Amino acid sequence: MAKGFNMGGMNRNQMMAQARKMQEQLIAAQQKAAETEVTASAGGGAVKVTATGDMRLTSLAIAPDALDPEDVEMLQDMILAAVNDALESAERMASQQMSAVTGGLNIPGLF
Repeated sequence: MAKGFNMGGMNRNQMMAQARKMQEQLIAAQQKAAETEVTASAGGGAVKVTATGDMRLTSLAIAPDALDPEDVEMLQDMILAAVNDALESAERMASQQMSAVTGGLNIPGLF
């Protein structure tokens, strides 16, 4: 009769310890992603946006020569393009950091 829970030579305590270690690594990766910034620009650098891995914008810079009262739509388009690029880059960066911990395993709700 088998004692306790045994899976592939690993007992329950070993599995719990491994799960705790992975959880600690995931938290560290999330914190690192939240602190890491990525920058994107549009309009040849007329608009620059910086975001963190937790999808927060930390900076928006608009060059003075991008301010044309006759063409507000172009400035709006540049801002949207730069924000979307920054957020996509931040998401990619965060996913890469999380994949390094999970070994590429997709765990819903992490990023």
